[in-house]
Amino acid sequence: MRAVKHETSDLSTIAKMVLVRRRPWGRMISAALVALAVAMVIRAFALGDVEWDYVARYLTAKSILTGIVNTAVMSVCAMALGIVLGIIVALMRMSENPVLTVVASGYVWLFRGAPALLQLLLWYNLALIFPTIGIPGLWEVQTVDVMTPFVATLLGLGIAQGAYTSEVVRGGLMAVDSGQFEAAKAIGMPPMAMMRRIVMPQAMRVILPPIGNEFIGMVKLTSLASVIQFSEVLHSAQTIYYANARVIELLIVASIWYLVVVTVLTIGQGFIERRFGRGAQAGRL
Repeated sequence: MRAVKHETSDLSTIAKMVLVRRRPWGRMISAALVALAVAMVIRAFALGDVEWDYVARYLTAKSILTGIVNTAVMSVCAMALGIVLGIIVALMRMSENPVLTVVASGYVWLFRGAPALLQLLLWYNLALIFPTIGIPGLWEVQTVDVMTPFVATLLGLGIAQGAYTSEVVRGGLMAVDSGQFEAAKAIGMPPMAMMRRIVMPQAMRVILPPIGNEFIGMVKLTSLASVIQFSEVLHSAQTIYYANARVIELLIVASIWYLVVVTVLTIGQGFIERRFGRGAQAGRL
């Protein structure tokens, strides 16, 4: 009887207890420090020696808008070249032909190993190695006339991007179940039709997210082309601040436009990923 009363007393005592959530002091302090640091940075830009009138004035300047258009065009062209090369090289690396495999592996090794800026400079100064391009005796042209800043940037960024894209495509193809390949071969489907109708639609769900990230990276990578005088947005901003000495203001203008373009591309990437991911989501429980 005493044991029952003692147990009842313990239960009533526990019932009267108030649960107190443990305060995450470490998390609260770290959040406060981060907020303080952000506030200090914002205050420095707001009250520092930054003429925001110049930022507003040059945000829609003709040369800046032209630079944005050139950046967009170069990003699309270089990425298109990179995707085409990436698909070809990925198929070569997965080929049973050892020569194709070695050539594709060497391409990936070389162009992934050399810095992008170095490749741009090499293409732009190609005339120092090959003064002329063409077929000797039939058709030749001066390399310096062909290798303009646009062409050098396209080749430098596009060919380098092909090395990275090939690994993304190869990973996507390897993610497709081998039974899909065997089933397509069993019904006599040609290799190209098999890749177009069976393999690639399934591999796209794996390929698209990293390709989208690579495209966003390509937009920012075009800023390297300012070194070889290609008129993208950073080069346009530099041309202006060389004249008026408002360096920070023009760099802020370029940063704002990069953020706008990247934000738009991120939204578009999410839409495309959801569209191609419908089949995978439908199969989930």
